[in-house]
Amino acid sequence: MFSVRIHGRGGQGVVTAAELLSLAAFGGGSFAQAFPSFGSERMGAPVAAFCRIDQEPIRLREPIEEPDAVIVADATLVHQVALFEGLREHGLLLIASARTPQELGIAELGAGGGRVLQCVPARELALRHLGRPIPNVALLGAFAAQTGVIDLPALERAIDGRFAGAAAEGNRAAAAAAYSWLLEHSVGGAPPLASAGREGR
Repeated sequence: MFSVRIHGRGGQGVVTAAELLSLAAFGGGSFAQAFPSFGSERMGAPVAAFCRIDQEPIRLREPIEEPDAVIVADATLVHQVALFEGLREHGLLLIASARTPQELGIAELGAGGGRVLQCVPARELALRHLGRPIPNVALLGAFAAQTGVIDLPALERAIDGRFAGAAAEGNRAAAAAAYSWLLEHSVGGAPPLASAGREGR
C-alpha cells in the first residue's frame, strides 16, 4: 500500500488533490481511498487530506500516520506544522516552492533517513497555465513523475472528470508542465507502489 498525506491551507485545493489522486489511481487500475482531516476549514487555515493506494481492497479508515509521501502545497507550513512526522525512511517530501530546501532551511531536517526532499515551482506553473497560483494539481503532476504511482494520462482523465472547460485545460497543462519539470530536476526516487509501505489493509 502507498499512503500519501497532503498539507496546505484552506483554499489551496488540498482535499481536491487527494480526491484527484485517488481518482487517477482508480483510473489506472488500483484501489484508492481519499479523505480529509477534520478541523477548521476557514480560508488560510492549515488543512490536511489523505490518500491510500493499493492493488487490493483497502479496509483501513484511520488518518495516515506513517505516509510514504507527503505533499505540501504551501511552503510557509514547513516551520509551523509537523510535516515530517511519521514520514517513512526513503519516503518522499514534495513541496510547492521555487526555492531550494537549503533556502527553506529544511535540507538537513527533510533529507534524514534516506528521504527524498523535492521542491517544485507548482504555484508558478499553475499561474502560468491556469491563471491562478493554486498548486494542487501541478503538485500531482510532479508526484506522478517522481513516483510512478499514478501516470500522467490517468491524472489527466481524473482532471477532466473533476473540471470542465478552461479549468480542465489549464489544470491539465499545469500537471503536464510539472511532470516535465520534475523529470528534468528530480533529486531521486520514492518507493514504487509494489514495494512501498507496510501499512495494513
